[in-house]
Amino acid sequence: MEPLDTSPAAEARRLLSLHGGALDKALGHVEGHLGVIQTRSQFLLTIGTLALTITGFSGPKIAEASRVSAIGMSIGLLLVLSALVLLLLGSLRIRWLSYLVQDDHVAAVAAAVAWRDRKARWFLLQLLLLVAGLSAYVLAVVWYFLLAV
Repeated sequence: MEPLDTSPAAEARRLLSLHGGALDKALGHVEGHLGVIQTRSQFLLTIGTLALTITGFSGPKIAEASRVSAIGMSIGLLLVLSALVLLLLGSLRIRWLSYLVQDDHVAAVAAAVAWRDRKARWFLLQLLLLVAGLSAYVLAVVWYFLLAV
């Protein structure tokens, strides 16, 4: 069995074939994928916002406990904030699929697939930044608890 061609044009041809050549249905398929990225991005935004809010209340006390806690808290905040800014500028930025409609259906669906793939790569970067930031934050809190014992 040959490896599947994962290029946007090849995926566009498969989607159009799957949907009997109907551009609206093929774009609707990609739209569903974009909806998943949108929903997950909103979830990351919620988690990041909660982390920033909680840090606003307890962060100064934790940071005062030790240099390690202060550094962990600072790194965590910077990474979480970076993830949130990229979320707002990337995954949550609005662009309509109708901008991509053209007479060449393969080109239109391929453009939508390429756009979805870019959003997915940005989402992965945002997720990694958020996880790294939350990890640094948790390490700062754990260090704070260890000093309190």
